[in-house]
Amino acid sequence: MATAPRPRTTTRDPEELGRRLTAWLTARLPGAEAANVTVPESNGMSSETLLFDIEHPEPPLTACALRLAADPAAYTVFPVYDLPRQYRTMRLVAERTDLPVPRVLWLEEDPAPLGAPFFVMERVEGRVPPDVMPYTYEGNWLHAASDQERERLEAASVGLLARLHDQVPLPEADFLAFPGEGSPLRRHVEAQRAYYEWVVDGLSRSPLIESAFDRLDELWPRDEGEAVLNWGDARIGNVVYDGFAPAAVLDWEMAALAPREVDLGWTVYLHRFFQDLTASFGQRGLPDFLRRDRVERRYAELTGHTPRDMDFHTLYAALRHAIVMLRIAYRQVHFGEVAVPPDPDTLILHHGSLRAMVQGSYWEGPAAGR
Repeated sequence: MATAPRPRTTTRDPEELGRRLTAWLTARLPGAEAANVTVPESNGMSSETLLFDIEHPEPPLTACALRLAADPAAYTVFPVYDLPRQYRTMRLVAERTDLPVPRVLWLEEDPAPLGAPFFVMERVEGRVPPDVMPYTYEGNWLHAASDQERERLEAASVGLLARLHDQVPLPEADFLAFPGEGSPLRRHVEAQRAYYEWVVDGLSRSPLIESAFDRLDELWPRDEGEAVLNWGDARIGNVVYDGFAPAAVLDWEMAALAPREVDLGWTVYLHRFFQDLTASFGQRGLPDFLRRDRVERRYAELTGHTPRDMDFHTLYAALRHAIVMLRIAYRQVHFGEVAVPPDPDTLILHHGSLRAMVQGSYWEGPAAGR
């Protein structure tokens, strides 16, 4: 990911999208135009983003961002893109918490205007820790920051999870529960099993991913804990920062009801993913940033809840990320960007760390960031 060309994310024409967006916007705000339409370089590989300005006498120029369901022709990362669900989640979090969630303006469920459902929200200016090249690499703003500045950013980012988990009344988030039988955690994991089966349908299966599911069963928490609203993609790469303070919390498509530790495990492991990648290329990275022990301690201080069974939850995060990575790799195969190797597990960029987690050796020793 850090050294190869970025996989293609869309087959759509941005100029054509801009023209169609103006037609849609004019029907809602007569005389309005969508100006300065651009696709950000960091455009995701799930739903797509357009940035644009509304030019209209009333209201004045407004900076907006549009989230568009993935292009089915682009070998989508996920089988379903429920934009109304994401829109509803953002409204709920904005209404019930003090998290800086961008204000959502319109939801369009009809796919006709742009070829897929979409919603429009206000655009928040600031800086986002990059994925490519990862923020753990030398040369970007977060790596160049002082230890004290990164400490402020880390504290504020863990605080986002603490406030989210404590402030949203659970009954109002029931629409985010996965269907099926059993506890919220059981249903969450079963949804990931179903996603894996979708990814490998007609393709090579992953023995490593399947062994990770088996290991989860062995490590299953005796006390799963209460379910809360989980952000889902809880990582600093989905936050816009004003200086080192969160200005906007983005990307709610993976939101769900689950124990608190599901979000915490994702936050911890996704940083480890980038840190391990950076170290493998001979750079020091940011080994003291977002350490598991510090994240757990800070979260406990903010909420009174001491995170439990984090070996399970960091393994689960690495497993979930592996399924996504495998799907992205098979997408690259589909577009002729890579070939399938003899061992399909090597398509998973972090196969080494996932295997170590399955074997129980990943978090051993002080250098592991426990």
